[in-house]
Amino acid sequence: MSETITIARRFNGPPGAGNGGYVSGRLATGLGTGMGDGASVSLRMATPLDVPLRLVREGGEARLELEDGTLVAKAEGARVQMDVPPCPAYDEVVAAQPKYAGFAFHALPTCFVCGPAREEGDGLRIFASPIDGTELVAAPWTPREELAADGDVLPEFVWAALDCPGYFAVINAVGSKGEKILTARMAAEQVAPVHVGERHVIIGWQVRSDGRKHWAGTALFDASGTLKAKSEALWVEPRAAG
Repeated sequence: MSETITIARRFNGPPGAGNGGYVSGRLATGLGTGMGDGASVSLRMATPLDVPLRLVREGGEARLELEDGTLVAKAEGARVQMDVPPCPAYDEVVAAQPKYAGFAFHALPTCFVCGPAREEGDGLRIFASPIDGTELVAAPWTPREELAADGDVLPEFVWAALDCPGYFAVINAVGSKGEKILTARMAAEQVAPVHVGERHVIIGWQVRSDGRKHWAGTALFDASGTLKAKSEALWVEPRAAG
């Protein structure tokens, strides 16, 4: 079973390519799973924008392919089993916003999720900043109506919101600007609806690193600290030239 989908140019991560979290969420939705069902998505190449792509469902997996059959990404069911740190207080997270590393340097300033060059009402503007006395980064987020259906944020935007805080958790931990670290694989599980117009907190933390590979966890809470969704992602630095 297949259909054609297009990732709109607005939902970019790197220039000319889809944001890894958004693309992963679109593909995970293609599995037909519901609330509480997790998925793992492997991103095999940069996802082109404004180009018809084939979404193929077969044998318990969903694949995103170019028209010539080249694999872009693959999704399968998975559970996200990890310990999630407690959510910091909402006011503390708001107060940390001026420390967002992306204000001083951002390799992808137009990223749909975390780019400071995106205007309010355009990008998500999720600015995960270091929280004093912890190893966490965190950002406040109040989802807008356009991200939702019947008052609940669509899964692809939940996945997108969970993506970039992991990037900033990694660069916070390794002391790097992280300009060449990209999402290679992302697993996420949404456990409760995320409502528009309500205050939320997204946290990120480094799980471990091994050479060019970095694993990060992220989690989305409402302002009272109730967990809504969680993810674990693999971030990879490209091999040095030469």
